[in-house]
Amino acid sequence: MPLAVARVLVDTPLPQLDRLFDYAVPERLRGLVGPGMRVKVPLRSAGRMTDGFVIEVVDASEHEGSLSEIEDLLSTVPVLAPEVWRLARALADRAGGSASDVLRLAVPTRQVRVEKAWLAAREADSDGEATAHGDAPSPRHAAVGPVAGYRSHDLAGAVRARARLALDALPLVVELPDSPDAAAEAERRWVGQWAVTLAELAAVALADGTNAILAVPDYRDQEQLVAALEAVVDARQILRLDSRQSNPDRYRALLRARGDEPLVLVGNRSVLLAPSTRLGLIAVWDDGDPLFSEPLSPYVHARDTALLRYEQQKPALVFAGHARSTDVQRLVEIGWLTEVSPDPRYQPRVIPTTQQGSREGFAANARIPSSAWTEAKAAVEFGPVLVQVAHPGYAPRLACTECGDTARCLRCSGPLQKKNAAATPACAWCGALAVGWHCTTCENTMMRTVGTGAGRTADELGRAFPGVKVVVSDGSRPILHVDGESAIVVATRGAEPIAPGGYRAVLLLDGERMLARESLRVAEDCLRWWANATALAAHRAPVFLVGVGGALASALATWNLARFAGAELADRRHLRFPPAIRVATVTGKTDTVVKALDDLPDEIRSETLGPVDTDDGTVRAIVRFDYAAGHDVAATLRGRVIRAATDRRRIPGDPRGSNQRRAVPTLKVRFDDVEPFAD
Repeated sequence: MPLAVARVLVDTPLPQLDRLFDYAVPERLRGLVGPGMRVKVPLRSAGRMTDGFVIEVVDASEHEGSLSEIEDLLSTVPVLAPEVWRLARALADRAGGSASDVLRLAVPTRQVRVEKAWLAAREADSDGEATAHGDAPSPRHAAVGPVAGYRSHDLAGAVRARARLALDALPLVVELPDSPDAAAEAERRWVGQWAVTLAELAAVALADGTNAILAVPDYRDQEQLVAALEAVVDARQILRLDSRQSNPDRYRALLRARGDEPLVLVGNRSVLLAPSTRLGLIAVWDDGDPLFSEPLSPYVHARDTALLRYEQQKPALVFAGHARSTDVQRLVEIGWLTEVSPDPRYQPRVIPTTQQGSREGFAANARIPSSAWTEAKAAVEFGPVLVQVAHPGYAPRLACTECGDTARCLRCSGPLQKKNAAATPACAWCGALAVGWHCTTCENTMMRTVGTGAGRTADELGRAFPGVKVVVSDGSRPILHVDGESAIVVATRGAEPIAPGGYRAVLLLDGERMLARESLRVAEDCLRWWANATALAAHRAPVFLVGVGGALASALATWNLARFAGAELADRRHLRFPPAIRVATVTGKTDTVVKALDDLPDEIRSETLGPVDTDDGTVRAIVRFDYAAGHDVAATLRGRVIRAATDRRRIPGDPRGSNQRRAVPTLKVRFDDVEPFAD
């Protein structure tokens, strides 16, 4: 007898509907409706229809009344894999959110043409007329050997044993061997050694007939990783899933990932939600990067997605980076992750220096100390030199010469900025030129630059190094690679290009300005930025850290970055700050927030900070709790969110009639906020 009841998750933002609903499968759809398919179903409110995913099909319902019928089967393609549904449900429960919000990130919008082509290819394959890749030969498998740079660790064996690793990457750039699948120009064959390491680990998983998921923060890292993969595995086994793809390409990649062939899935944070039944490896590169923080509800960090997916599917799990995050350090200290360090002979040569001006006038203006200036002047004769700065543009800020207040637009009060020395100041918000400007505080008409951006630094270095090419790389002018010729490369943090053989010298400027940011994670962020730039230097090339001392400078100079992460974690543990504990922010009207806090146990409520007023007329409280209490806290606060959303009491004495309802009170809960204690 055909199965007749479909359990459906409806696609809706309403928290009270975040559960499975039973729908009768009409006679015309019996035998067609299956798990993972998209359907259209009715809701019991004014005949509304909504889309949903079929989670399972059963032969009976526990509901004693009559069931509404599925209105339509939108597609027979099972786009929602069972492992993705289980992961979405677990992520939503951990973060006190809705599973449908997670699935919007995991499953792209439907592409009808892509579906038709996929169905036609599958039908042809089942008839024996063609394969999914036509008459192409079988993918090649590279020989799997020891992973370079880790003589005392059998990383290939660790992947086969499904181990959990905190992997410290080698701070090197290496040249990829010629590959029949790689047709890039010469300088693009240079990548970070970390990319080669992850590619070799993925090759181990492929050789065992399993999939590998490799997550990186942005497209720069992805380009390196794909190039490294093409050198060790067949290019047809590399599948990209990232936000830069068009919707049809993402949808096509999703459907292919549901196949039976072993693949390496590469992408940003959303790739961790890709379907993969036979999963042999999950690797996350540089998990401390803020791009791994999901800005959409339920705001689950990619690190937590990887951890929950490991618990469900038990693949090998690797968190790799040059500088370890405090979150990974906590997992190392409790014994859940095994730390792996590379051969110490690859330690870079980092030289902390004080902010002493150079004897050369232009170099002094560019904030380069004498020792660094001498080394850079000698190094640029043999190849490119990297200069890392804090901000893009010509000057981060313009200020009044008299009172020192920030120069602001007379039209919209936005900050004024200059793109270069000859440019007229303009508003950073509305773009209006600052013609006839005057200070609204003291009526002065003169302004001066405060601070130095990448553009001005490049101008000063161009004067200091006459005849040497100066290249600027930042968010508006992204450059992935430079050639090996003599040049000064000025780059903002995270935008540093790769140079063949590595930079002959690296200057890390504006350290004190980077550390001035108000953030709980500012120290570990700065260490990560500097470590990633240091890893672009040639082996034993000098790296100058300017104007920073103390524990940070010592950690970078000795390349003992894990020790610094451990000290940071110890301080957080003493102060009861994350990641030593978990936090949840509760935001809403005062009475709603207070009710939510009253539902919590006394021992957790006693550690609550706030509520305090916010700028939008609401209040916010920060709930602190141990990891073991996470499930109960999430369930309690989620219950209060649902009650707040369904509270539609009548307004007493409202003249518009008894059916008039009050606006739904809002209550927002966010778990594991990246910056819960930022100013």
